[in-house]
Amino acid sequence: MNNLRFILSGGGTGGHIYPAIAIANELKVQFPDCDILFVGAKDKMEMQKVPQAGYPIKGLWIAGLQRKITLQNLLFPVKVLFSLIKSRQILKTFKPDVVIGTGGFASGPLLRVASTMNIPILVQEQNSFPGITNKILSTRAAVICVAYDNLDRFFPKNKIKLTGNPIREDLISIDNKRLDALTYFALDATKKTLLVLGGSLGSRRINQLIAKELDFIINQNIQVIWQCGKLYFDEYSHFNEKPNVKVVSFIDRMDFVYAASDIIISRAGASSVSELCLVGKPVIFIPSPNVAEDHQTKNAKAIVNKKGAILLKESELDGNFQTVFSNLITDEKKQTELGNNILKLAKPNATKDIVKEISKLIKN
Repeated sequence: MNNLRFILSGGGTGGHIYPAIAIANELKVQFPDCDILFVGAKDKMEMQKVPQAGYPIKGLWIAGLQRKITLQNLLFPVKVLFSLIKSRQILKTFKPDVVIGTGGFASGPLLRVASTMNIPILVQEQNSFPGITNKILSTRAAVICVAYDNLDRFFPKNKIKLTGNPIREDLISIDNKRLDALTYFALDATKKTLLVLGGSLGSRRINQLIAKELDFIINQNIQVIWQCGKLYFDEYSHFNEKPNVKVVSFIDRMDFVYAASDIIISRAGASSVSELCLVGKPVIFIPSPNVAEDHQTKNAKAIVNKKGAILLKESELDGNFQTVFSNLITDEKKQTELGNNILKLAKPNATKDIVKEISKLIKN
């Protein structure tokens, strides 16, 4: 098929952006001559990340409602109206064959207008508890690709396809990259490596925990790669002066950092959870309690309930972290068990399966 056109919309956080980029990359593999356009929210991170990935993007004047009375909330109806008008202009000009939404506020107006123009839409939901945008759009979608079981509580059962979450192709096989990864990060091959991930924006609470417990961790003959996030780098970069500690704001080579790691501490955003299933390393999840419907805790529990990870709530960190971490780092059998169990939950063909569903929506 030639001259196919696709619009992808999703953003606000890396958890919505990177799945959309992974889908776009696979669409280019399947349909090399296709045209792809992204639509995001102005002033959000997709406006930088998408062009960096090589795709054009248009921005809508849209943002979510705040939990308190603010000027932004008063402007919300106006923003929605302008975004609906702009979405119609984009759709009429670009004329996509299929529109794909991966969540985030920008995808709401665009997919809603697309459905009124009889353009097929596909929704990709990353979490075990759907976001409000995808819930609203579910009645208009032709297909809803999900990563967890039992989402028929929220979506029409006949539209659901269990595909898993899109992931970076370079993570599918990392076993043969360990030596290169250790060299890349200048790590000691005789020590175990702890990887700390706070999500695309960083995590204040995880950063506070690692700063407090860093000497305890290092004293167990462990080296640390600590992704603290751009917002927090200035505050924590001085820990780079410690031996066996590497503090970074952002990680460009996720394949290398996963290959180098032996144990991982991570938030439980949907994309991170899907990647960690593929990586197959022992994980301690520390979910953010400050997200809609506490969906990170639900994501983590879906793995923990199948004995694939350890869950530590933020409220438990001060009292339980040292005990949980010590028990894991000294128990090779437990590490192997967790790694094997989380690996069983991986869906390495998720991106290809989603593109197959998109292909079915293309009108002849």
